[in-house]
Amino acid sequence: MTSSTRTVTLTPTRDRGDAGLDLTVDERGEGRPFLLLHGGGGPQTVAGFAGLLAGSRPARVITPVHPGFGGTARPDRLTGVRALAEVYVRLLDELGLDGVTVVGNSIGGWIAAEIALLHSERVSGVVLVNAVGIHVPGHPVADPATLTPAELSALAFHDPAKFAVDPSTFSEAQRAVAAADRAALQVYAGPDTMSDPTLRERLAKVTHQVLVAWGESDRVVDTAYGRAYAAAVPGARFELLRRTGHMPQIETPEQLLPVVWDFAASQAVDRPNG
Repeated sequence: MTSSTRTVTLTPTRDRGDAGLDLTVDERGEGRPFLLLHGGGGPQTVAGFAGLLAGSRPARVITPVHPGFGGTARPDRLTGVRALAEVYVRLLDELGLDGVTVVGNSIGGWIAAEIALLHSERVSGVVLVNAVGIHVPGHPVADPATLTPAELSALAFHDPAKFAVDPSTFSEAQRAVAAADRAALQVYAGPDTMSDPTLRERLAKVTHQVLVAWGESDRVVDTAYGRAYAAAVPGARFELLRRTGHMPQIETPEQLLPVVWDFAASQAVDRPNG
């Protein structure tokens, strides 16, 4: 399996008058293209799944680091999820990819939903894995900024004990990166805690095929929230993942893998040109 991490410089767009942007991008494998978008926990939350997907299927997995995460720089002008979605559509253009399946977890799922609303012909389908971003009355999104790591793990995992994180063991460098990740997440998520009050209504305009995959034990965003997400997208399919929580790509990757792959394969048959 081929694997590399590199910087991709996006070409400035004249119509918007913006500057170019450097993205840190991990690429693994060869075959059907996937754009894999991480959540607020940082790029390490999808790295293992990227390796599994590229190592066990004929897949080329593109995993960008959201600017501001993982020790990368975030330009002052890049302040919202919709802006990130535009950046990643430009990345697909820069890489010349077609028939791409976009897979996003948590805030990465929110970015993926916004990518779907951009109607890129390079995208063949979108998988939202325990995504945040919409407002569902009575089903609030847990705000990680108000929770300790132990409290967040208790909400995020079916079996929190297996995935406990002890921040006291972090090095100074790791603490600095974690603090920068939290700051970037707050900037992208905006003032409405982990949601955009306009998104749920706007999802009615999505024309791509969408799969909403949801860990049943998630208490960051519960199953009713996930079903509301699927109901907001015309023709979207909802897939409940058993005995797993907010990050099934970490907790039960072997369960998520065939769900993602089979969906992508169906798009290749039904919509070969995206």
